[in-house]
Amino acid sequence: MRVVFVGPPGAGKGTQAKLICEEWGIPQISTGDMLREAKAKGTLPQDLVEKMSKGGLVPDDVVIGLIRARTELDDAKPGFLLDGFPRTVPQAEALNELLASRGQQLNVVVALEVPQDLLMERAVLRRTDKRTGQIYHLKYKPPPPDADLEHRADDREETVRHRIDVYEKMTADLLPFYGNAGLLKRVDGVGDVKEVTRRVLAVVKAAK
Repeated sequence: MRVVFVGPPGAGKGTQAKLICEEWGIPQISTGDMLREAKAKGTLPQDLVEKMSKGGLVPDDVVIGLIRARTELDDAKPGFLLDGFPRTVPQAEALNELLASRGQQLNVVVALEVPQDLLMERAVLRRTDKRTGQIYHLKYKPPPPDADLEHRADDREETVRHRIDVYEKMTADLLPFYGNAGLLKRVDGVGDVKEVTRRVLAVVKAAK
């Protein structure tokens, strides 16, 4: 089972990806996590480290190289779930070429859809306890009275709106690309976590 998850920041991709991977016994592969890990280990060239620190995009060939190496590991042989990649048509085409070279192909592309006003609410009302790192939400998961709360820069309104705008511009052509390939399944990302998981599992199982 080879799955791609797409969706704007705050859509719940990470939460749902983890649950789906547990269900299917496949690894969740996040390019963001891999890049941060490579940066921490010192295996990324310094010019890329500087570009990342300024919010710049890492070249596609670097990201594809990381995915190629990660998906060759034994735990990815039964399949994998790509979280946050691809984001553009050239990236999707490069992924297709990589899989085709192994005689493989994607089973399904799941697009989690959440209205922008709800995305803003989910992100902007998040708070982090500076002592424990626990993440709370002022509306959905209120913190205890003694929490030492921090409003992270990533969760401030102007930053969240910018990230959503960037996502929408980058992926404008991606969903039609996968739609034309017959791989795209749009899933309503609004509601209880378990209910959304049921919706995602239904489309993933149907694609197997």
